[in-house]
Amino acid sequence: MLKRLFIYFKERYPFPSMLLVAIIAFAEIHFIILLNNGVTDFSLGIQEAVGIFTVFSFLMWLRVADDLKDYETDKKLFKERPLPSGRTKKSDIIIACAIFNGIAIILNIIFMNDLLFCGILYAYGFLMANWFFQRSKIQPSLPLALITHNPVQMFVNLYTISFTVIKYGIQPISLINVMALFTLYFPALIWEISRKIRAPKDENAYTTYSKLFGYKKSTRFVMIMTLVDLCTNIILVFNLNKISLVVLVLLAAWMTWKFVQFMQKPTRFKLVEKVERYTYLQEATMLITVVVFLLVGKI
Repeated sequence: MLKRLFIYFKERYPFPSMLLVAIIAFAEIHFIILLNNGVTDFSLGIQEAVGIFTVFSFLMWLRVADDLKDYETDKKLFKERPLPSGRTKKSDIIIACAIFNGIAIILNIIFMNDLLFCGILYAYGFLMANWFFQRSKIQPSLPLALITHNPVQMFVNLYTISFTVIKYGIQPISLINVMALFTLYFPALIWEISRKIRAPKDENAYTTYSKLFGYKKSTRFVMIMTLVDLCTNIILVFNLNKISLVVLVLLAAWMTWKFVQFMQKPTRFKLVEKVERYTYLQEATMLITVVVFLLVGKI
């Protein structure tokens, strides 16, 4: 079983990189809220570690649930993946995922201050995994699946935000907190749609947004979402680092140009690869903004 799990996690949920994602996702929101509220005297301890572990375990659940629900499709289109190839069993990943998230929930009960929001997070995850008990309606509809499933990132953000504002007595409802709620949601939305936008010659039996709406309309939508995301990030870093504002605008301008290029000639490159590069640079900028402020203050 352990050998089979090693194969699965190596290919579908690599621990080192996904732990880094969890740290970044938790720390970025946590510190941006603190710094925008003038809180520079903070303590790091077991609660922050539990928060990161919870995000890590929950994202694992999403990965596992996604692979389970796509099992029949993957058997036809992605036979090389661990589950459809038979190199890993369904029971293996279900047990592993249950153990990780069971530990996360227990740690939250013992150490954390936002049990209500932890419960909300896992309740949404449960509903997602069960197609909100409307599988026959949601599964065949790519847009409906997006609307019901993609907001999960906001619930992950809400978990982090609630912990932060409760621990430091920060006003719970504010422009900064609302923007923080969306800050990782838009990149997730943009990536999710972009990975299902293809040039006409690259389409196959797999359902994509470009097949449903055309590659130009789909690309225009993610381009608009990228500009909306830019506005969100500008609000979050405006009081922290003006240089970051320039970097974020330049990155968005570069990504917009790539969207235009793809609409003009979709065979030029794979859109999702450019979106991934943009997302990494954008989130790195946000994280560097926090680190620079902590080290040298406002710039």
